[in-house]
Amino acid sequence: MATPWVVTVVMGASGSGKTTLGQALARHVGSRFCDADDFHPAQNRAKMARGEPLDDCDRQPWLAALGRLVDDHLARAQPLVLACSALKAAYRDQLRCGHPQVGLIYLRADAALLAERLATRRGHFFPPSLLSSQLATLEAPTDAVVLDAARPVAQLIQLIDQLCEPPAAPPRARR
Repeated sequence: MATPWVVTVVMGASGSGKTTLGQALARHVGSRFCDADDFHPAQNRAKMARGEPLDDCDRQPWLAALGRLVDDHLARAQPLVLACSALKAAYRDQLRCGHPQVGLIYLRADAALLAERLATRRGHFFPPSLLSSQLATLEAPTDAVVLDAARPVAQLIQLIDQLCEPPAAPPRARR
């Protein structure tokens, strides 16, 4: 099974499970996986590690790099699953550039679940103290497949298969 898009962006706040689901989905559909966190400039990582939230200016080089990644995959029709917070509609617009071949899967989670997950996460530059700034920045998408981040990954993959099934070919006319 594959998603109907060339590029699938798994989005949501930190701790929603974007990377975990994105990796599983990429394996499931035979696609490349990238984590947007790997594209942050060193100064962004350092700023977040200090507990300082990023602003739109900080995010521009990061979004530009992600846009190039998406464009490259679209140009080559090479499937990609990208885990990316994509918190604001403007960020998602920049990633998509009007391409209908870029789809969104939004992992919706309440603050308590996110805080619980962030408290147990080790080795990541994003501290739990920044969760409130992410939730304040988050603009829930209206054009995404919305999934409950509390569900197990296997269930989420099943739901994606059901909800993102490419349309069936129209029935052939009988003669």
